[in-house]
Formats: sequence, structure tokens, C-alpha cells
Amino acid sequence: MEETRIEQRQPLLHEAVITFRAPSQFWSADDGSASQATSGSTIDGAYLGDTRILSGFTVAVGGERGEHLVTAQLNASTVRFDALHRQLDGASTPDPEVRSRLTRSVRADGVTHRLELSSRRHVGVKTELQIGLVADLTAMQLIKSGAHSHLAPAVRATVDGAAWGDGPVSVELSAPGATVTVDGCRVWLSWPVELAPHGSVSVAFTVTAVDAAAAVSAAPGPTPWSPPALSGVDDLLARWVTRALDDLDALRLVSRRAPDDEFVAAGAPWFFTLFGRDSLWAARLLLPLGSKLAGSTLRALANMQGAASVVDTAEQPGKIMHELRSTAMTFTEGSHAVELPPLYYGTVDATPLWICLLADAADAGLPDGEVRALLPSLVASLEWMRDFGDSDGDGLLEYVDASGRGLSNQGWKDSGDSVQWRDGTLAEGPIALCEVQAYAFQAATRGAELLDRFGAAGDGDPWRVWAARLQTAFRDRFWIADAAGSYPAIALDAQKRPVDTLTSNIGHLLGTGLLNPDEAARVARRLVSPELASGFGLRTMSTDSTGYWPLSYHGGSVWTHDTAIAIAGLTADGFTDEAAQLAEGLLRAAVAFDFRMPELHSGDALTDTPRPAPYPAACRPQAWSAAAAITVLTALR
Repeated sequence: MEETRIEQRQPLLHEAVITFRAPSQFWSADDGSASQATSGSTIDGAYLGDTRILSGFTVAVGGERGEHLVTAQLNASTVRFDALHRQLDGASTPDPEVRSRLTRSVRADGVTHRLELSSRRHVGVKTELQIGLVADLTAMQLIKSGAHSHLAPAVRATVDGAAWGDGPVSVELSAPGATVTVDGCRVWLSWPVELAPHGSVSVAFTVTAVDAAAAVSAAPGPTPWSPPALSGVDDLLARWVTRALDDLDALRLVSRRAPDDEFVAAGAPWFFTLFGRDSLWAARLLLPLGSKLAGSTLRALANMQGAASVVDTAEQPGKIMHELRSTAMTFTEGSHAVELPPLYYGTVDATPLWICLLADAADAGLPDGEVRALLPSLVASLEWMRDFGDSDGDGLLEYVDASGRGLSNQGWKDSGDSVQWRDGTLAEGPIALCEVQAYAFQAATRGAELLDRFGAAGDGDPWRVWAARLQTAFRDRFWIADAAGSYPAIALDAQKRPVDTLTSNIGHLLGTGLLNPDEAARVARRLVSPELASGFGLRTMSTDSTGYWPLSYHGGSVWTHDTAIAIAGLTADGFTDEAAQLAEGLLRAAVAFDFRMPELHSGDALTDTPRPAPYPAACRPQAWSAAAAITVLTALR
């Protein structure tokens, strides 16, 4: 197997076309082609799970590539590319007379292409349909790292196509009727065809892949939610909701450890797997459509709940996991080398969020029997907050990477520079994030209610006492002030000093019960201030901070789910005008992104631009960005 080293930057994604059915995906240029990079970087190709199986794809008719005409995304899993082939036209008319249509349909185990050539000419046309492919077995993490190898497998011919792969991942290409030529990792398919007058002809070929070591697989059966009624809803919002639910359907997975309990993968291209925080928030935002997904997500995560203290994996008894992979993940975070094991627990917020989802799902109709079955995991999660989450016993939850090889920041803003002072200086850990205290307070109070309801009377009392202590500590330590008034700090640093940057994190405090009405009103005012509200959603960092930059991953960009959480909190606490203002901003952004909201977009202001700039490396679709459409639907009805 030949390996060619190519130094590259992390691929940009914003202009690529994605077609997917988790755990498979295909990324291409707008004309359907996929190019094998020789310089720069590209996401192009077909993937199964964490392995790219094709890195090159071209179509030619009569030896010439067509002229791209239109791309039509039919749904998450199917896209069509139309092209003209004017070298086959007659000379009597300026109208194009020969047209091709490539239909790409991605399945959970691969992809099928159908190529149709049609003519309006009065005479027959003889030509040849040609497909060029480049076989690949490169690991996804190498592509994401920006300095990846093209792992070029040796391809062997088969009866009707080709095959490659001699490890966990194996790939088969079936091309009935084609002449197949193999040269190393390159495969050419050709079909001589004759177009009848006013006729058409089509060919098809299929790539099927198997990953014997995969940690996840496609969820069987229909979607576990009921679509909302959209009659009378603004057409733009209805289009966003429709596309978001289609994407979420194609993101459904199950793990090998819990094959009956589905969840939604975090997003494409990097995160076709179970993420504790992402899957919990997606299920929570989708609760207006039913509790079935919430129940299965809760069980999938409970199946992997921590049972022992392991420094390298960050596992602790009762802790909910962060990320599941089939192999370890290695990457660089600034100057920090990160090595994540296949099952990694380095998150401070997934455990309280698991409790919050259980309580909300019980309210939304999760059957009592399913709730009772999860009570042992509920108790273990509560005990984790008390015994491990609050590592120094001050009544607040904090995190630190004890291994030295894990994530340095373990809240939802998990980049290395996400927690910084207004002057741009990075805060030193252990870090106590403001929103994590809100999650923990809500988890303890709602968990206490569940224990009283399904357990014995008084079982919840210790957790109410614990929550009250946390609330007092938060009120005493987090509130700070500037010229515009008081607001909660993003975090406390290692010396328990309030880190003074104004951020979107404060939106997560609303609707949790942590704040009194006056405090909630102060937070609501800040959320819609011009420093945070861009007109296209909520900036992650205020514009008056030194570290602000509209294209900073967590330092000024807009994250759809982050804004949606703030909208839900504003609605819950009665600030409906503010909720509508932020919801309308997200809808503007959804229109700009053709109703498939990316992971994040720029924090540029509506007053400066009619549409936000894409964050060029943002994942799309992203599960919690898609689920945010339901929150906006609720806020704007």
C-alpha cells in the first residue's frame, strides 16, 4: 500500500456540497466532482465513519467533462448535478441539445450514482460515458488535522467492478456493464452508448463499504419524532424546519454497545458519532416533537456511564461520556497535543445535562416505566456532581484536564482560547463556567423532584439543599459590573476570580431557576444589546472585548444552538420580545444559508451586511443547529 505525504491546512467546507446518511457521507464540488488534493486542502470524497474511501471522482462524456448547469439537493441523502455537453450538439441551433444528469444517493453503507444522458437531436449520437475514481483509506482525523496522508490502497478487479481494503474497512465497487480499468489506486469505468433520436440512456454504479471496527451504525426504522404542523407558519421558517428535520433524520445512529437506543450524531463531516453534550442538547431542543428520541439518547448514554476513576480517559463514577470513537483521536490545540481515547469522558456539563433532559422528557411524556429504569443512573449522576464535579468542595462545578493530554476546556466552548478576560488574557484552570452552575442547579432541583416522584418521600431533600448552596455561591461570586450595569462573569478562574468577559454563556442561565426575576431581567437586557446581538443571532463574545473577532470560533462568532438555548430561556422566563428578536435573527441567517444552518457563522452585524459570512470550517449539518429550528418555531408562533 503506497502512502504519499501531503502537507495541508484543515479543509474548508463552506462551498462544498454534502450528501449523507450517517455514518456515510460524500463531499464534492458544486458540479459533483471530487478532487484529490495535491496542494492546499480538500474535504472532497466519500466516507464511511472515520475513513475516507474515495478521494477522487470525475465524470466525462466522449472524453470531455461537461459544463455544469445546476445542482439540486433533493434531500439530505440525494443530490442531482446537471451538465451540458455541447461538443455533441448539432450545428443548427444555439440551444443546448445534449444534457447529462448525475444523481448521487448516499446510503448508510455507501453511495449509488446514476448517470443519465439525454438528447433532443433528430439524429442518433454515439459516445462514451466515463467515470474516474481514486480509491482511498485515509483516516478522517488526518484529513481534519490539515497535515494528512493519502493512503492509496491497491485496488483489485472483480467480476463487475473493483474492491479494496485489507483491514477493518473494506470497499466494493459494482458497475454492471462497464469496462473497468485499474491502475494502482485509480479506477476508470466506461460505457459505450448510443443515444437514439430524442432519446436517453443511463448507467449506474454502486460503492458499498463495511467497517468491522465501527463504534456506531445507522439507526433502523422511522424517525422517532412527530413532525410539527406548519400550516399558517411563515414560509421561510417552514422551509427551515422541514430541511432541519430531514437532516436530523439522516443523522440518526445507534452504538454497538446499545443497538436499540438511537441518538443523533453531532454533525458532518467530523462528528458522525455519539457526543454526550451535543446529542443531549439536540434531543432536548426536539422535545416539542415527542420524548422518544430523548428516552433512547438517555439510555444510550447511561449504557456508558462512568464506573471508575481513570485519569487517561477522564472517567469517573456516575459521569456521562463526552465522545465515542472506534479508535483514539490525536490533534493539536494551539501548542497543546491532545490524545483522546476511543471512549472519552472529558466534559463537565454532559452529566447535569443528562439529568435535565431526563426531567424534561418526563414532563414531555416519557413513560413512567422508562423514567424508573433510569433512576439508578440519575442517582449516580447527582452523586458525580457532588463528589467529582465539585472537586474542591466550594459548592460549584469546575473542570481541569488531569491527564495533560485531554481537552483543556471542557464546557461547550471547548477551544483552547474560549475562556479569556476582557483584555484577551487566557484564564487559568481549574475553571468554573457560569452556565455549568445553571445546569447543575437545574439538575439538582429537577432530579430531586424525580426522586420524590418515583422514589421515596424526602429522597430529593439533600439535593435541594445542595442546589441552594450552589445558588448562593453563584450569586456571591459570579456577578460583576461594568459601565452598563451588572452581569454574570463567564467563569471563575483557578484563584476563584470572576473572569470579566461578557459572553453568550449567560443566556444558558435563563429558564433554569438559578436567577431571581431581577437577575434574569438584567441578563435578558444584555443578550439583546448590540454588543451581543448581531442581528443574525447571539455573538459568543461581546464586541467590546479585546479578544472579539467575528470569525473567532468561540470569541465573536454566532452558534445557532447557543442562540436557541438563550431563546428557550428567555421564553421560559417571560421575555418573549427578546426571544423573538433573537429568533428572527436566526431565521435571517437560515435564509442566507439556504435553510441548512452550519455549526457557526460570523458575528458580523446586520447593520453592516445583508447576510453573515460563513465560518469556512464549520460543520454542516450540525445536529443542535438543526434542532434549533424547533426552538425558533416555538418562539415565533
